[in-house]
Amino acid sequence: MGFGLVIIGDELLSGKRRDRHFATAIELLRARGLSLVWSRIIGDEPELIAKTLRDTYVCDDIVFCYGGLGATPDDHTRAVAARAAQVPLVRHPEAVAEIEARFGADAYPHRITMADLPQGSCIIPNPYNRIPGFSLGDHHFLPGFPEMAAPMLEWVLDQCYAHLRNNTPPIESSFVVINARESELLELMEDFVARFPSCRFSCLPQLHREAPTLAWGVRGAQSEVEEGVRYLQAQLAALGYRWEAQR
Repeated sequence: MGFGLVIIGDELLSGKRRDRHFATAIELLRARGLSLVWSRIIGDEPELIAKTLRDTYVCDDIVFCYGGLGATPDDHTRAVAARAAQVPLVRHPEAVAEIEARFGADAYPHRITMADLPQGSCIIPNPYNRIPGFSLGDHHFLPGFPEMAAPMLEWVLDQCYAHLRNNTPPIESSFVVINARESELLELMEDFVARFPSCRFSCLPQLHREAPTLAWGVRGAQSEVEEGVRYLQAQLAALGYRWEAQR
C-alpha cells in the first residue's frame, strides 16, 4: 500500500497556476515517516478523470485527489467519482450540516449541491470554510486550494492512517564519484542492486563538472544503507576511483 496523488486542473497544465500540492504532500508524508509513490496531473475532462479513477480504485494505494469539488460547471469530481465507482450521488447529511452552518439560507439553491457525494462517502472536515471534502474507501477528495487541502490531508493521515506512521523512516546517503562515466561502472552498479535488493540506488551524471562525475545515492533502512555504501566505496577504491561527499 503506497500513497499517490491525482491533481486535477486545466490551469495547471496551461501554466496559469503553479502546483503546490505535490511538494506539500511530500512534506506532510515525510513528517510521518511515509513517502509518495506516484503522482498524476490531469485536466478538467470528465472522461479522463473517470478513467484515472477507475484505474486507481482497483489498486491498493491510498490516493489523494485534488480539485473539482466546487459548484460551478467545470467542477466534475464529485459526479465523476461516483460514476467511476458505480454508485449514485446522494445528499450527505453531515455535509449538508457543514454547508448550512457556513452559509445559512444562502446555501440554497446552489451551494448545497456541494453536499452531493458518492454513496458510501465519509466527509473530510474543512477548517478553512467548512465545505467538506470526502473519502470513498482509500480515496480522499480534497479541494484544489492548497490552503484548504493541506490541513485536510493532515487530518486524513492522522485520523485514518496513524497506524502507518513510521518512526524509523528510510535514510539516504549520497556521494560523488570523481572522473567516472556510467558505462565504466555499470557492472558495479548492477552488482550492487543484486546484492542489496532492499535499497534504492540512483546514479545521476553531474554535467556542470569539468571532469565526468557521477552522483550516487543509496536509500533504505539505515543499517542496509551504511553497509551498502561501505561496499560501494570499497569496490570503487579497488578499481582506482575517488569519491567525495555530495555537496
